[in-house]
Amino acid sequence: MAQTKQDLILHRQNIFSLIQSYGLKFPNELQTLQRLYRFVSGNPSCFERELLSGHITGSAWIVNKGFKKTLLTHHRKLDKWLQPGGHADGVTDVAEVALREAREESGLSDLVLVSSEMFDIDVHLIPAGMTEPAHYHFDCRFLICCPENENYVVSNESHDLAWVQLADIEHYTEEVSILRMVEKTIELR
Repeated sequence: MAQTKQDLILHRQNIFSLIQSYGLKFPNELQTLQRLYRFVSGNPSCFERELLSGHITGSAWIVNKGFKKTLLTHHRKLDKWLQPGGHADGVTDVAEVALREAREESGLSDLVLVSSEMFDIDVHLIPAGMTEPAHYHFDCRFLICCPENENYVVSNESHDLAWVQLADIEHYTEEVSILRMVEKTIELR
């Protein structure tokens, strides 16, 4: 059964609501937010990996209970220390995508979504691979809390995982979006 225009709008309603709330909370990030809004508005299939220009992804900014450490993954494909995350693959609840990816990439089960609101957004170019052209990830990031647990499991998507003191994050990465999430986390303490 073919989807109607109304169906295509309704399945994006959750992300439109998240975008609106995010804009009220972080008005200084308006340029990136507008880029995400235009992408979602113009692409009914924005949650599908098959959309070659780009797609929605969900990421987990995992912090310990004291909000002093974060769990980073040394991404195998990109060879960078990043937060866990991945493709929505048709799932329109991006918070659920972030939780799913966090579980898959860490093996941890005791993860708690701190808020149903987006914690951060980032739009970044993914380089071309053997099977796909260069494309954009419109990354919706959520704050997730976990007891500092060393019983994580390194997935085949990573070289390693590590609990990193926020004060030491620059020894792992200089990614602007990660440094921005560190600042947001410090503000919450």
